[in-house]
Amino acid sequence: MLVKNSHYEELLAEYSNSLSAIALLKQYRPYLEMIPSLRRPDESVIAIPLPNVRIRHEVSNSTGVQAGTVEVIELPCDVVILMCDPEWKIKTGAEIMIFIHRPHEDFSDLLRRWRQTEILLSKNYDWLMPHRYKYILSEGAEQIYPLFVVFAETPERIKRGLKGAALPFVVQTLGSSLEEEPSEEIFTSQQ
Repeated sequence: MLVKNSHYEELLAEYSNSLSAIALLKQYRPYLEMIPSLRRPDESVIAIPLPNVRIRHEVSNSTGVQAGTVEVIELPCDVVILMCDPEWKIKTGAEIMIFIHRPHEDFSDLLRRWRQTEILLSKNYDWLMPHRYKYILSEGAEQIYPLFVVFAETPERIKRGLKGAALPFVVQTLGSSLEEEPSEEIFTSQQ
């Protein structure tokens, strides 16, 4: 069985919820331990699906005056998990980038998304925060961490490649309750 678009969409929707994101981190203990407070998980973790960052480019001219430009970029990761101190309501230094295996994506494509994220976040940046978290300072991290989510149906070469590259991953198995994608025959017969 191949990875279907509905599998990807199901996990993207699932990990958009902070409590589900924490459930994912429970499968990789070193990242779970980064959460500031498990007693107040809804205030300690912010999950942002399909995240955007504001990159600040600073340029010095010949007189030493610095000018800058700002560019908003969509990151190639699927979800970012930001840690937040529940007492002080500020973002802490660790950021976890979640990469969900997409349909028709091979190992090099998946790895390239992580490498591109590393390059983009090597600059000065801040997060475009969801409206309910606008008050939180969202400047870049001290450290970014990847976590790859693959399926039982993901080809073994991808799992082997992630293991060989020493990149953390978890294997998710979706239940049969997942609604199947409708075939094109249904669409043509209803038109």
